[in-house]
Formats: sequence, structure tokens, C-alpha cells
Amino acid sequence: MNRIDRLFGILVLLQTKKYVTADKISDQFEISIRTVYRDIKALTEQGIPISFEQPKGYFIVQGYFLPPVSFNSEEANALLIMERLVSGFTDQSILKHYTTALNKVKAVLRSNQKEKLELLNNNMILQLPDSIKNEFEYLSALQNAISSQCIIEIAYTNNKVQTTKRELEPIGLIFYAFSWHLIAWCHLRCEYRDFKVSRIESVKNLEIPFQKTEHMQLSEYMKLLPVNY
Repeated sequence: MNRIDRLFGILVLLQTKKYVTADKISDQFEISIRTVYRDIKALTEQGIPISFEQPKGYFIVQGYFLPPVSFNSEEANALLIMERLVSGFTDQSILKHYTTALNKVKAVLRSNQKEKLELLNNNMILQLPDSIKNEFEYLSALQNAISSQCIIEIAYTNNKVQTTKRELEPIGLIFYAFSWHLIAWCHLRCEYRDFKVSRIESVKNLEIPFQKTEHMQLSEYMKLLPVNY
């Protein structure tokens, strides 16, 4: 869990209980007590009125609340149709996270909205050609590596059915020619290479920062693509 998600989680926890001890926060989010103190300090610096009462624990000053998320029917319908597109054009890892997020949306809908959404869900089909099969589950891991600018190690099978291991500095993902492609600086070849995600056998985030100080923009690499779609 990244820090932003953890801070939001701590805030939600504080809102669900009258008092929360540092030990409780530490156990739930698997962090040290010192990290709890830093996170509470970060929340208070953002204007959230958190106070402390010995020995009961932390509490949010009465009167503060996090406004609930609400959606109208059209917004919920738009998210539902996106689920079809996600299932057809991404992979299993993205579909899993999107479905979890969509369930959170459904949880805050009114009963009549839920009924209409379920009816719509049963009456929408995305029909794709058999050539589009996204049975891999690496897009989420690749997204994380790109955003954190960490070196990854992949096992990759080329069009000659030869599998090699590569250390890469991933700069972006492009969907073209009906497939996802990872664009990355390859340490083995010392140049930017295009890796078809469906041919990746495994992905390991080495959690090592990029070694190359500057990378080309993804938009510039796109100009080198053999197709314009």
C-alpha cells in the first residue's frame, strides 16, 4: 500500500471509531509506531483536526467529516460500460482492480440505481475477435514500475520463440495494432526497445531507481512506430 492510500485509510479508520490507538493503526496498516506518528502529523498538516486523549488514543474533533462520494445514474452507467472495455482491452490485473473500484461505487448507490445498473449490466455485451486475447496479468505491475521509475527484470519470448531475461527501465505503455506494448530502455541492448506485453512471461520489480538520468518522451517514441494506430 502506498502512502497516499495509507493516509486515506487511516482517515477512514479514525472516522469509523471514537478513539483509535497508535497500536491499532500500526497493526492494521503493518507500519511502525514511528510511522504512525509521521502519518498523523501529515494529516494534521493538511488541516484535518486530529487530537489525542491519553490513554484512549487519537480522534477526529467533532464536526469534521469526509463527504461521501455520490454518483448519478449516468456516471454509474459510464463506469459500467468502461468495465466492458477494461475486460476487453486491458488484462486480468487491471480488470481485478477496476472491478474492486466499481464495487465501491455500487456500494454508495441508492437501491433503485443498483437495480437499474444490474439490469443494464445483464444487457451489454462486448464482442471482440479471437485475435484479441489479453490473458496476461502484468499491466498493473508495469504501471507501478513506470510511475515509481524502478528497474524491472522480465522474461521475454520473441517471435522466434526464444526466451531471454532483460533488465529494463520502463518509460511507458502504448496500445497499438490491437496489442499492449511496453516501451523501455534495455540494459542488454543499450537502446529503447518495444516489448509486446503478451509475450512477457514474468515481471519482477527490482526496486532499483533508473540508472539513465534522462529518457525520451513517450510521444517522441510513438513517432518511430511502424504504424499510425
